[in-house]
Amino acid sequence: MTNPDVKQHEYDLLKEIGQDPMVTQASLSNRLGIAVGSVNWYVKRLIHRGWVKVSHLDRTRLKYDLTSEGMSVFTQRALLYARDSLKVYSDLRSKAKALVAELRQKGIREVYLQGERDDETLDIMRLTCIEAGIELSEHPRGMVIRVDGQDYRISNKD
Repeated sequence: MTNPDVKQHEYDLLKEIGQDPMVTQASLSNRLGIAVGSVNWYVKRLIHRGWVKVSHLDRTRLKYDLTSEGMSVFTQRALLYARDSLKVYSDLRSKAKALVAELRQKGIREVYLQGERDDETLDIMRLTCIEAGIELSEHPRGMVIRVDGQDYRISNKD
């Protein structure tokens, strides 16, 4: 059915072609930040794989269409990405809930979250603390939670 060996540039091209069948290779090059020659090579590869069909509209214009197999490859890849993203979120959420439950069991009602403001992993912990009624401190005193890769670490600043 679908080939799991879909390169990122191939996926990006499938997406762009799906959104605009009249897109030019120069435009694809500009949008994706890759050389026109690379776009040409990838488009030929997509055609060879049967994922894209090309039609000559006139001497200088081409139209690209996703085939049903190309649409299937694109959709499958998007679904796998969504599934993997939900798995990562679920794992982080479980870790955050376990840590917050441990803090509540120890009677801790306030923590400082250390890290970048736009860190999604820290956002998961922020949400979990708020839901559990643990206050978020503005200053790093008492218990501090920081993100360490895909884990959370606690330290005590007292």
